[in-house]
Amino acid sequence: MNTKILLPDSNYLREDETPYDIIHRFEKIPTKVFPTDVEAVREVADRIVAAINDFTQSANDDYGIEDKTFVLGLATGRTPVGLYRELAARNRRGEVSFRRVSVYSLDEFYPITAKEQQSRNYSIHSELIDHIDILPENVHLISTDLDKDSLKTYCLAYDKAASEVDLMVMGVGEQGQVGFNDVDVNVNSKTRMVKLSHNTRTVLTSLFFGDGNTPRMGITLGISTVMKAKQILLMAWGEDKSNAVKAIVEGEPTSKIPASLLQTHPNITVFTDENAASTLTRRQTPWLVGSCNWTPKCVRRAVVWLCERVGKPILKLTNEDYVQNSLGELLEEKGSYDQINIDVFNDLQHTITGWPGGKPNADDTTRPVSSTPFPKRVIIFSPHPDDDVISMGGTFHRLIKHGHDVHVAYETSGNVAVYDDVVLQHIDTAMEMGYGDRYDEVTEIIKNKQKGQPEPRVLLDIKGAIRRAEAKAACRSLGLNDRTNCHFLNLPFYETGGIKKGELTDADIAIVIELLRKVKPHQIYVAGDLTDPHGTHRLCTEAVFEAVERTKDEEWNKECHIWLYRGAWQEWNLGMVDMAVPLSPEEIIAKRHAIYRHLSQKDIVPFPGADKREFWQRAEERTQNTAKLYDNLGMAEYQAIEVFVKQR
Repeated sequence: MNTKILLPDSNYLREDETPYDIIHRFEKIPTKVFPTDVEAVREVADRIVAAINDFTQSANDDYGIEDKTFVLGLATGRTPVGLYRELAARNRRGEVSFRRVSVYSLDEFYPITAKEQQSRNYSIHSELIDHIDILPENVHLISTDLDKDSLKTYCLAYDKAASEVDLMVMGVGEQGQVGFNDVDVNVNSKTRMVKLSHNTRTVLTSLFFGDGNTPRMGITLGISTVMKAKQILLMAWGEDKSNAVKAIVEGEPTSKIPASLLQTHPNITVFTDENAASTLTRRQTPWLVGSCNWTPKCVRRAVVWLCERVGKPILKLTNEDYVQNSLGELLEEKGSYDQINIDVFNDLQHTITGWPGGKPNADDTTRPVSSTPFPKRVIIFSPHPDDDVISMGGTFHRLIKHGHDVHVAYETSGNVAVYDDVVLQHIDTAMEMGYGDRYDEVTEIIKNKQKGQPEPRVLLDIKGAIRRAEAKAACRSLGLNDRTNCHFLNLPFYETGGIKKGELTDADIAIVIELLRKVKPHQIYVAGDLTDPHGTHRLCTEAVFEAVERTKDEEWNKECHIWLYRGAWQEWNLGMVDMAVPLSPEEIIAKRHAIYRHLSQKDIVPFPGADKREFWQRAEERTQNTAKLYDNLGMAEYQAIEVFVKQR
């Protein structure tokens, strides 16, 4: 299943008319950009398979190297998951054999056992080793099953062995980390034990069910060890890696961005998807690189960029502003600066609407949503039981107030994101109200949980019930009938009992299709999360896209439009926005109160990420900042704005 989130094309550079050296002139490492991680993974796999097969053929032809193996360095984490699945598939099809391959891992937590699902050992085995024909004696993964007195000797021996890598496969962290080589790493570092940084541990918190369970130490190959590899393939997927990619590829080598230290390697290639490449100069500001396809969206992006650069609203931009900031080609192609200003001002102003479902009996020529039919049938797909109100609670409220038939589909239970203490509080409340005493029973279940293993199903069911009740309360607060219009899909891919989720299957898609056929929506709202390609948000949205694709010939589908919203951490670039819904102060309060209903996620959210603020605070700042951007460009001043991108 290769359905991926595809946004309208944002590659505006005329690459066929621009010499290679010009396109890549800001880049210090050869960088290949693909529409999605799926296409990128295929090429990385092509490189690896070709290298292994060439070695195997040479070994068969040359008696002198018959006992040698091709040495492959393996990273772990989210980034290489798709690659390892692709390599396993190619092995099954007989396209490559790993019998002449040795593998070395890049890092491992300390202390941890190989049987714990969070361990790097477990991950490499479950994603790759257990599915290929590699010989057991050729598998060399960092072990932490040793005492501290033995660590130094072990690390020295491992470093020596791992210095003979033929091809190193690596992902990159949000701050440019490689392995556990974090900020301020020494360029001469070797295999060693390291203290995991606060930021690294914060990212890992969700994997280990909370900060208290997250390891504080790890063992990692050093930068100098990695640099000894004959070839390095560095991969990055998703928007959360975009700033790191820009710094690695275009910035100066610095220990502040560990992967940037690899710029001097003689044989390194960076592979990214469009989202991870979004801040590269050739993608973010292509007019600084070469000739552009000046589509309306490209013109808008350039003008918004120019406004921010010179600190002026759109209608105050001058001819000199355009010329002095590399936008002379835009003037040559589109005409006078003042007409461009007016066109972009009107274009951006027409994205603003107080009628996200369309205004009845109105001229909708320049409106983002058609006036008919009215009312509309709407489905808001929410990956977790609170993403709907966090991401688009104001628009959600407005659609209900305008009388549309609004439905919310909670795609996963969100059960792993509830603290055990919260469960006990709810069980205690039920007991105090006279609805049965299960406190001791549940306490015993919690007490007997096994570290690193999926949670007991009975406990997950209770946590799922808590999240459902909170979601229904939030819907009621916005005026939605929670008995008829709230749908809890509980997609199977999520219900593994642990942080690591399964793959999307036809069972997931069938559940979404059933709801689509039941409601026959005119509008669908889905999470436009472009970060982790294997994360819950992405998989949930891909499930919707696949379901829509499989029903494309059905009559309701032909009149259905898909709108992508953002979460609490990101916002759409104004150059991409198709609809902007202003919120009044009262609507902001209503949205905040709906978020409050998710009590298990308030104050003590298990997986907050690097931003410790509550979700309502993040959501309000995001929408208020968007309103300020519109204001700075010369639009009307609003309290807050929720923005959306039209996928189709």
